[in-house]
Amino acid sequence: MLKAISSYVQVKERLHPGMLDAYARMGAQAIEIFAARGHFDYTNRQHVRETANWFKTSGVPLSSLHAPMFADSDWGRDGTPPLNIASLDKKARILAMDEIKRAIEVAEQIPFRFLIQHIGLPNESFSEHKFFDAATASIEHLHAFAKPLGVRVLLENIPNELSTPERLHELVTTAHFDDIGFCFDIGHAHIEQGVEAAFAVMKDRIRSTHIHDNDKQRDAHLWPGDGSIDWNEAMKLLRSAPLVPPLVFEIEAETAGNLEEKFGEVARKLEGAGASA
Repeated sequence: MLKAISSYVQVKERLHPGMLDAYARMGAQAIEIFAARGHFDYTNRQHVRETANWFKTSGVPLSSLHAPMFADSDWGRDGTPPLNIASLDKKARILAMDEIKRAIEVAEQIPFRFLIQHIGLPNESFSEHKFFDAATASIEHLHAFAKPLGVRVLLENIPNELSTPERLHELVTTAHFDDIGFCFDIGHAHIEQGVEAAFAVMKDRIRSTHIHDNDKQRDAHLWPGDGSIDWNEAMKLLRSAPLVPPLVFEIEAETAGNLEEKFGEVARKLEGAGASA
């Protein structure tokens, strides 16, 4: 299985070619960039060009871009509200989509396959208007914008009532979003309904993953093996998907340790985990 790293692990630092060089040296076969302006400023032509030049010469592909969660450079600490494509405030929803489209436009200079998209905010409650009206219209709009650029939208299961595996499945089937896939976040699944139950609902549309661990209490984004997920069973499940997805490690900086050593060590362990199935 292809092993990739999300730049989320260094999201508090500015993305630069040296950082990407380190990912390549440690054995990452693909990269996901987390589109936070303070990390990767997708609105800055020079920053995008610098990053594009690295991908053109490195041989390592940009597999996916995580959609922005804020429109500012400081994660909303200045009072900027988070981006929410399920907002019932039409103006806020349009602003969110416009910001996400700015990130998608990166594909004009750095081709990538997938946009990883959240629906709603952490712990957001369900309502039919948010789900069937706001979120559905937003996703249809983003899909139409992304498709000509060669980008496919993947919806991620996150801890709220709008983004459970069952809700995501209901949304894409009811709206006939045949081109919309899923990013299976195994850590979020572990906290919520459980890895096996979530996988069973999402498996036919899983095209990418977020791989991290936790103690089932907090979304800690630990390295696999540092929490309570059964990785033998998890890897059996992932290998059984109709299209076996890449393993995209999405690790918290505070618990990453020596990134190069840990990536290689964990990648080797997961390669062997569940392999006899």
